[in-house]
Amino acid sequence: MVATSKKRSRRKSTPAWHAPFLAMLPTIKTHAKIAFRHLDPEAREEAVQEAVCNACCAVARLAELGKLDLAYPSVLARYAVAQVKDGRKVGCKLNVRDVLSPYCQQRKEITVERLDKYDADEGCWLEVLVEDRNAGPAETAASRIDFPAWLKTLSRRDRKIALKLGAGERTGVVARLFRMSEGRISQLRRELLATWLRFHGEAGGAAAVSA
Repeated sequence: MVATSKKRSRRKSTPAWHAPFLAMLPTIKTHAKIAFRHLDPEAREEAVQEAVCNACCAVARLAELGKLDLAYPSVLARYAVAQVKDGRKVGCKLNVRDVLSPYCQQRKEITVERLDKYDADEGCWLEVLVEDRNAGPAETAASRIDFPAWLKTLSRRDRKIALKLGAGERTGVVARLFRMSEGRISQLRRELLATWLRFHGEAGGAAAVSA
C-alpha cells in the first residue's frame, strides 16, 4: 500500500511537458552536435548539454504560459544553440565583468586558456609557461615547446625531480621524497640547469654552472 502511494506521488510530480520534451530531445541534441562540431570533444559535450538545458527551460516556460503547442524541436534547437553561443548559461547571471563567464568572453572577445596540461608519460598535470613582462610571445611559444622536449631527455627519476623543483618545492622536501641527501639534490639542481642550458646551445652558461 505504501509502495503504491509513492509511485502515484512520483507520477503526479512529473510535469506535463516532460514527455513532449523527451520526444524532442534527439532532434535538439543532433542539431547542437552539428552546431558545435568545431569544438574539441570535451567543450563540444559541454556545449551540447548546455543547449539541452536551455531548451528544457524554454519548454517549461512555454508550458507555464499555456503555449506548449508552440514548442517545435527545430525551433527550440536553434534557440538553445544561439543562447549557448551568446554565452547565456542556465542558472548563471550575465556578468560582463567576470572573465570566466561565457557571456563576458563572448561580449569582450576574451579567450581563457588552461595553465596546465596532462603529461601521459608521468601521469600528472604540468603547468605550462605563461607570457610575462620579460618574455615576448615568440620566446614563450618556444619555451612551451622546448620544456617538454627537454624533460624527455632526462631519466624518469631526474624528470620527476626536475618537475618537483620547478614547482617550487624546497630542497629538503624533494630530498625526503626521493630518499636522497639535500646535498645531492642541490647538486642535481645545478646539473639540471646545465643540461637545460646545453639543450638551448648555451655552452658557456652550462660550463659556468658546472664549475
